Amino acid sequence: MKIYRLPALSDNYIFLLHDPQQNVAAVVDPAEAGPVLKKLAELKAPLVAIFNTHHHRDHVGANQTLLGHFPDATVCASESDRGRIPGQRVFLREGDRVPFGARTAEVLFVPGHTSGHIAYYFPAIAPHEPGDLFCGDTLFSGGCGRLFEGTPAQMVDSLSKIRHLPDNTRVWCAHEYTSNNLKFALTVDPQNVSLHRRFEEVKAMRERQDATIPSQLGLEKQTNPFLRWDDAALMQAMKTQDPVQSFARLRGMKDRF
Repeated sequence: MKIYRLPALSDNYIFLLHDPQQNVAAVVDPAEAGPVLKKLAELKAPLVAIFNTHHHRDHVGANQTLLGHFPDATVCASESDRGRIPGQRVFLREGDRVPFGARTAEVLFVPGHTSGHIAYYFPAIAPHEPGDLFCGDTLFSGGCGRLFEGTPAQMVDSLSKIRHLPDNTRVWCAHEYTSNNLKFALTVDPQNVSLHRRFEEVKAMRERQDATIPSQLGLEKQTNPFLRWDDAALMQAMKTQDPVQSFARLRGMKDRF
């Protein structure tokens, strides 16, 4: 499976998945139709599926336009988002499996940013290769999504599921927020050497206008405070011994950053 990262809107990424053997394509969270249709034309591949992580407009905005070009494409999203996803035909729950080409995604129910948010995890097909996680706005490179419809406890549970995936998992999150996220991370985790090193690397990447996505989950576990809410130093900085309260205070600080 080849993955193409397509910039959209001001800071979104759309991900186009292509199976070269079967020459079919799927798209994750199409914010705009133009970049998707252009890449499909280059590949000369039909769109067979749309994988939505949640209902926000910058993740489903192109569903109907794409269905106009590919009416047989299957729109997959959370059962909890029933009625909120344009063109939805498949209603997914935790543990469901979604085939695409020669690969199969596992569905994770990860509410917090929204009440119905899901993620799609394609496990590695060989021990030396990475798996691929399409997590929408639940986990960001260096950060996590705002809690628009969920609670801190829900988000901790959701991020815990992601944290248990293999370290070499590639994290395909939907926005280019890394630089700002790491600036915040340094304010709450200033003694983290790996974080300082990563911040300098990301700063250089952004100066070259390089994308920072995908990230690697192992790196997120080392440097992303929202995967380290129960780290002893961070909990001390948050002045609590309660992991959920630690996360809630981190998220509140980021909201005001």
